[in-house]
Amino acid sequence: MTTGIPLAERVRTLEGSPTLALAATAKALQKAGKPVIDLSAGEPDFPTPEAIKRAGLQAIHDNHTTYTPAAGIPELRSAIAHDLSKRLAVPYESSQVIVTTGAKHALYNAFQAICEPGDEVIVLTPYWVSYPAQIHLAGGRARLLPTREGERFQPDPDAIRSAITPRTKAIVLNSPSNPTGALLERDRLKVIAGLALDRHLTIISDEIYDRLVYPPAQPCSILHAEPAVAGQTLVVNGVSKTYSMTGWRIGYAAGPKPLIEAMGALQSHSTSNPTSISQHAALAAFTQPIPEVDTMVREFQQRRDRFVNGLNRLPGLSCVMPDGAFYAWCNISRLGRPAAEIAARWLEEIFVVGVPGEGFGSPDHVRFSFAASPKALEEGLTRLEQWLRQHQTAS
Repeated sequence: MTTGIPLAERVRTLEGSPTLALAATAKALQKAGKPVIDLSAGEPDFPTPEAIKRAGLQAIHDNHTTYTPAAGIPELRSAIAHDLSKRLAVPYESSQVIVTTGAKHALYNAFQAICEPGDEVIVLTPYWVSYPAQIHLAGGRARLLPTREGERFQPDPDAIRSAITPRTKAIVLNSPSNPTGALLERDRLKVIAGLALDRHLTIISDEIYDRLVYPPAQPCSILHAEPAVAGQTLVVNGVSKTYSMTGWRIGYAAGPKPLIEAMGALQSHSTSNPTSISQHAALAAFTQPIPEVDTMVREFQQRRDRFVNGLNRLPGLSCVMPDGAFYAWCNISRLGRPAAEIAARWLEEIFVVGVPGEGFGSPDHVRFSFAASPKALEEGLTRLEQWLRQHQTAS
């Protein structure tokens, strides 16, 4: 049916998130009784820790069910500032923190606040699927800068230097990375910080997976590498991944006060405050011991080792061992077909769900999540092996 309502140019070519679309497809197939192995999910498969759930229930009982300040309740902003000051060794005040409806919302607000029409934002490839779309919606242009698998997806500082133009406004960093799981190295971060300082660029550092890092690797924020760049850096994070709180929708950002105030003004005219109950639940995550986090990280590391080593034993596949997050960025280039086709066939023929890499900037990869039960991961490997051997024989 034609509505006769003309759409704005900025949304005419905008596509929905491929990761969310695949998750919906997987759930529909499961509901239809298909034996689906869903390795697409971008969320932990652990329950929200008990102390956090109790805090959410208590918030309801205490009638914390009304509007809050648009930028978040003062107690939570203060707790986040204290946590960041301790972990990043950079002093933050609560006025430098905004609480948002998920980390994705924080990123959206940030691009809206800093981008003028035609501004360029450097984005490392592979990238999280929403960066280019959000930059486009803010009137900017994503300047995509490839990284190499053979170099463990580390950015080339010289390539970044060459990519900077008079229109460059910001650089987006994501460490640990979605989809590769790569951790950016301290030396490279220090060089990037120097470029930002010299060229007066904003750094948007997406650190949503910073607690999901597997020893002996250690997380390293750009602020660890060069504290002097704090005045030009927006740190984006949230409780979704670390505390298995994806549905609670609480993210946050911390940075220079003028930028935080601008994001808060935007938020006051769009969503207003994040859910009051979720804010009080998140407060428990920052103020109470949550031992489940360490348990989850250990379990993810065991799953990572089994699953990635399993992928590397399969004919035609290869995968760099990720240092963080919970994704296996599987190279399928030896299969001779683009990721979208391969992932579609795996879904249709063996009911294994992986996310094709085109949405992340690479047709040579499929992203698998190992935030799934060990049984599901083993069954997924078995089905993939059977499919690969069958088609290797057929060819």
